[in-house]
Amino acid sequence: MATLLYRIGVGAARRAWLVVTGWLVVLGLAAGAFLTFGGTLASSFSIPGTETERVSSLLAEELGTSGATANVVLHTRDGAPLDDAQRQGISDALARVAELDGVDRVVDPFATVEEMTLQAEDLATQLADNETATTALTASRDQLQAALAQAADPGAAAQDADPATDVDSLTAQLTEVETQLAGLEIQADQLALGQELMSFAAGIRTVSPDGSTAIGVVSFEQDAMSVGQDLKDAIMTTLDDGAPDGVAVEYSSQLATSVDGIVGPGEIVGLVVAALVLFLMFRTALPALLPVVSSLVGVGVGVAGAMALSGLVEMSSVTPVLGLMLGLAVGIDYSLFIVNRHRTQVRAGMDVRESIGLANGTAGNAVVFAGATVLVALLALNVSGIGFLGLMGTVGAGCVLIAVLVAITLTPALLGLIGTRVLRRSERGAAPVAHPTPAPMRTSRAVASIVAGVALLAVMAIPALGMRLGLPDGATESADSTQYRAYALTAEQFGAGQNGALLVTASLDAPMEELDVLPTQVAIARAIMDAGDVVAVAPIGVSDDADFLAFQVVPVDGPSSESTEALVHDLRGLDVLDTGSPLGVAGFASGNIDISERLGETLPLYLVVVVGLSLVILVIVFRSLVLPVLATAGFVLSLLAALGATTAIFQWGWLGSVFGVNEPGPLLSFAPLIITGVLFGLAMDYQLFLASAMREAYAHGASARAAVSAGRHQSRAVVIAAASIMVAVFGGFTFSHLTMIRPLGFGLAVGVLVDAFVVRLLLVSSAMHLVGDRVWWLPRWLDRLLPNVDVEGAALERAHPIPSSSEPAGDPADLPGGDARSAAPAAAGASTASD
Repeated sequence: MATLLYRIGVGAARRAWLVVTGWLVVLGLAAGAFLTFGGTLASSFSIPGTETERVSSLLAEELGTSGATANVVLHTRDGAPLDDAQRQGISDALARVAELDGVDRVVDPFATVEEMTLQAEDLATQLADNETATTALTASRDQLQAALAQAADPGAAAQDADPATDVDSLTAQLTEVETQLAGLEIQADQLALGQELMSFAAGIRTVSPDGSTAIGVVSFEQDAMSVGQDLKDAIMTTLDDGAPDGVAVEYSSQLATSVDGIVGPGEIVGLVVAALVLFLMFRTALPALLPVVSSLVGVGVGVAGAMALSGLVEMSSVTPVLGLMLGLAVGIDYSLFIVNRHRTQVRAGMDVRESIGLANGTAGNAVVFAGATVLVALLALNVSGIGFLGLMGTVGAGCVLIAVLVAITLTPALLGLIGTRVLRRSERGAAPVAHPTPAPMRTSRAVASIVAGVALLAVMAIPALGMRLGLPDGATESADSTQYRAYALTAEQFGAGQNGALLVTASLDAPMEELDVLPTQVAIARAIMDAGDVVAVAPIGVSDDADFLAFQVVPVDGPSSESTEALVHDLRGLDVLDTGSPLGVAGFASGNIDISERLGETLPLYLVVVVGLSLVILVIVFRSLVLPVLATAGFVLSLLAALGATTAIFQWGWLGSVFGVNEPGPLLSFAPLIITGVLFGLAMDYQLFLASAMREAYAHGASARAAVSAGRHQSRAVVIAAASIMVAVFGGFTFSHLTMIRPLGFGLAVGVLVDAFVVRLLLVSSAMHLVGDRVWWLPRWLDRLLPNVDVEGAALERAHPIPSSSEPAGDPADLPGGDARSAAPAAAGASTASD
């Protein structure tokens, strides 16, 4: 691999313009494919096989309610009650929305209020009429009973009358009256049940008590993943244009979410900071800009290519943004490693073109390995069996793969174009500066470092013990967004539960008789109300064969609250009618709960896979059993600290005003999985660049403890720079317009920060110092079985020696305790103090 990469590097430098042109053509093709074949990005998620999916399928089958819904909140700008003209204008605008292709129906809030009022008045009238009729018939019955008693008395009968005829006639009349009374009694019971059922639904309102705010509901013909942004835009345009004077329109997150904010000020600032770090490291513009340019080309190809597939597969809006975030971060870092190695070699006197090839064969070889670890970690997300998560991992892996390809082809080409300008003017032709090898750290310092570092990470990890998972709702949006205003207005005027109404279903063993429908509905509604934390229950349908019922349930709290989550589980445990079939629950809140629980169940398995993978890879690379355990333990500490910090910010609300957290809520349900996969790959990158230099020093005769200090001193500059760039890029996404990206950016920024600066440079190095020679121990039988992975091209480096007095002397095979097979080469990011 190293020799192949050497040839690629030399060839790219020799034909630089051909390589640059080729990548620009690929970028243009990717952009053209996106513009031609790109489809709609969805803002919702679904996992087949969840309880919500099952109940939703039943609703579609039994009642035909399969389409998605979205709320529209209309309110007066001055808070005054809506007047008649404004109400009519709103109704007219909603009617125009109902005519759009793709819209199934629209709920007019004022028509709903009028309909409910009429129903209540009609029920009251019918009850009054029933009572009047019952009173009249009761009097008739009493009279008939008295007349019948008199007619049956022979002594009281008239001489010319036929007693039998009178008795038969009166008996028939009495029977008729009693039949009518029985019917009125049944009707009274039904009317009373209807009033009780309406009382349960009284908490569901479409117009606020003060009359200033109304909620319209748009129902689509398709499910949430299939509704196109064009239709959403048409709905919002229709309502914005048709809104009466003095009325503002706000849209829920199901309607207003788009990818318009895919790149915002935060991301741009992060990229600028990364460029500034590169400039401070290189102290000259051209080599500082080169990694940024390379990463931008790679990101353009990767993200445009991924979005071109959005017309073929259901892709969430966060998927290409994840690719953008990863592509930028690793693209800059991978190019940095190659550029930095090339600068070191050119400064030592090596020919520019040969140096490019050698840097590509050594540092580039390490880049390929490092990228492979990130690829494997991301592709492993497919083991979760969750479609949208696997797709996110696959797209992210694709962007990382392109970043690797760009680093080992475009970066050498650009280095060939700038030639000796990769160095500052003062460095060209200057003699290399020798730097003394640092002394081993003190054991007391190593112990203190471990104690302090573990204590710090443990404190940071504490919030992770109470971590709750969920999906974002309107409460997590930016305070100036229409989604947040819609959520806040709904919660203020109608109650928080109106933002996450539930759909509850009941399946019966056999069809109901007509007179049993209302009693059954009331029995179920009573049980739901008695479950607690419920504001209202309203029937929404009965199947044609009368064996399936559905209800709308409004909880007390919002869709992300703990009480709503508990309510969903409680309702699913209710078997109101003793049929053996508990109630089913669906809806936005229920779906989020199911998805979050499924993702939470997947996390331990994924963590085991990643940790196991970490151990295997590090054993092969470093030919040691102890070092992989230390490195993996450090990764787990970094992960827990990152999850703890993310929980404290986004769930507990610490420093919420700084990070734009308006209302704390559950942590993004798939954030732990994404953070685990990406952080694993990056942690192994930093471990590779540090430990390989330590291994080389040890193989060349240094003591184990001296090798730790030497390797850390040799590689720390590039690791610090690379980690700083990662933190800058990920940190920029912490302030993204897309709320789902914020916790990912923050978690990865914190994870990289603690992993590079605390775990790799402090904890693992200190632990290696304490373990001593045993850190490189490997059983001989295992040494014979493991493949020889020359990660950084030691053989290539011996074939192309650097003309510097600082290069390693002798062959590792000639040194005590070392052999050519076990010796690891210099770190890809080797640097001098002048960097």
